[in-house]
Parts: sequence; C-alpha cells; structure tokens
Amino acid sequence: MKAMVLEGVVDLRQDREPLRLVELPEPEPGPGEVRLRVRVCGVCHTELDEIEGRLKLPRFPATLGHQVVGTVDALGAGVRGVAEGERLGVAWIHSACGACEHCRRGEENLCATFQATGRDAPGGYAEKLVVPADFTHALPSQLSDEAAAPLLCAGAIGHRSLALCDLADGDRLGLTGFGASGHLVLKLARYLYPSTEIYVFARDPVVRDFARSLGATWSGDTQEAPPVKLRAIIDTTPAWTPVVAALAHLQPGGRLVVNAIRKEAADKAALLELDYPRHLWLEKELKTVANVTRADVRDFLSVAAAAGIQPKTEVYALEDANAALLALKEKPTRGALVLRVSG
Repeated sequence: MKAMVLEGVVDLRQDREPLRLVELPEPEPGPGEVRLRVRVCGVCHTELDEIEGRLKLPRFPATLGHQVVGTVDALGAGVRGVAEGERLGVAWIHSACGACEHCRRGEENLCATFQATGRDAPGGYAEKLVVPADFTHALPSQLSDEAAAPLLCAGAIGHRSLALCDLADGDRLGLTGFGASGHLVLKLARYLYPSTEIYVFARDPVVRDFARSLGATWSGDTQEAPPVKLRAIIDTTPAWTPVVAALAHLQPGGRLVVNAIRKEAADKAALLELDYPRHLWLEKELKTVANVTRADVRDFLSVAAAAGIQPKTEVYALEDANAALLALKEKPTRGALVLRVSG
C-alpha cells in the first residue's frame, strides 16, 4: 500500500516536504480489529505539532492522520456487528483501557493508557488502516466522505469544547481562531443556542469575513476588544497571546476553554503580561480540552446529521499532503482540509 510517512521531527520553515511517499506492507487485522480501505483523511493542526516536535511521537517512521473515513475490507477474529464494505469513521481516540477510574466514569479521554490514531498507532495518511472495531464510528448517510472526515475531530472536539463552556441559550460566546473546528462550533452553537450571539477573533480579514458570512454577530482581530464582555470563549489557536487576550474579554464568572493539544513557544513571553485584576479576578475560569471520547464523536455525528451541519472543505490528493500541511500552517483557511486517498 501507499503511505505518506514522517521519518523524523523537522522545522517546516526549512523542510517544506516533511512527509515521504512510500510503499508499505498491507497491515493485517488482529482479534477484535478491522482493516479499512481509506477513502479520505482530514488534515489537522495536531499533525503540525507532531511534525515539528511539540507533540512527541513514540517511534519513526510514523503515519499521521486521525480523521479517517474508509470502508471495511477485512475482519479480525471475533469481530461482530461490522460487515465488509461498511463505511466507518476513525477519530483521534484509537483505544483506552476500559477499566480504570476514568474509563468507568465515561472519561476515557483521560485514561492513562489512552492511545491516539496517527500518534501511538498508524493513521490515515495511507491506503489501508487497522483499528479496533469498538473504536470505529458509523457515519450518517447524509454526509459525504469529505464532509464526514472533519466532523470526526474538528467537529467532535469542538462539540466537547462547547459542552465545557456550560452555556445557556442567550449567553454570549467567543471563538478565537477560526479554522476547521471554529467554523463547525459556530454552526453547532447556532443550532443548539439560537439566541446566543457569537463573536469571532481571527488575524486574517478574509477569515473574519467568512465568520460573518456564517452568522457571527461580530468579528475582529485576535487582540481586538469586542463591544461586550463574553460568557465563554473557545480558543483553538496554537499560540499564547490569544489566550491572554481572551481572558480580558470574559465577563465575571466567565470561562475560557482552550482547545489545543500543544502551544507554540514563540510567544510564550505573552504569559508575562497576565494581570490578575484584568485577566483572572472575579471568578473567571480556564479549562483545557484533552482528547475526545467515543461518545463525543458519536453524539456530534448524530447532531450534525440532524442539524444539517456540513463543513466547508478543500480537497488534496494523498500525494499532496505536504502542500496541504503547509497551507494549514501558513495560509488563512476557510474551513477544513481533506486528503483524498482512494476513490
């Protein structure tokens, strides 16, 4: 099979082609596993963290990608309830122990042995993928392959982030950073909280215009002050400066939810600008999002189908994965990027 693999940590400013197209043996499913013929795989900022070393990979070469849509082409021993030819999705959560305190509470995202697709196990930047059958997801028929892929991570993690905001309908919501996850959260919030005003912070004016076209009440630069204080803000940026700015935009008792697996160190000095009365006083809260559960993925897929939530996507060929990653890092994106792996 063909795969785009990462052979080691690189600096994307110097190495513009971090992934290499190679031929690998087809993986064979073990007990309880299924093999998928990958149709598409979404491109996520987490891949940039892996490539540039902010998120450590256990081994190289590595096959990235964790927003996978494929069809089952082989079953391991003991698999029930899945048929060959069935279209399934695979998300960031590859497996969890199922027995620890967190798993028993439904918090498998916090499991100490949590395994991630495209990090701890091979991901979807390849023609074939083996995964535990219990960690695959049925996909609503209303969703095309390209539409379904971003929902498996950008949508599911956005769904979890929005739930952690603890909003009531009519509360004002902010979104700082407006890529794949942000534009899906806006659609979701408008469906779940029809009276809620949504304020978007983004560096690029094209992205700010895109946010307004989707129904944002207001959009401004990342550090621009909105006209009113906000009940909650979801941060999806890779930097620290927007975090500090967002804290100043919260109303008393407001909550900032940081949806980022890692932050770049380039502007870490921004943290020195934290001013207790301005940024933290009056019972403001900061909450981080860690991974997703299977329930997050399945709940969001169900809501997305019911609400008609469709992401805006731009499609690249598998062989053009490097170009997609550079576009994600360097250009303003209006929606989500997806790799087409097979027909």
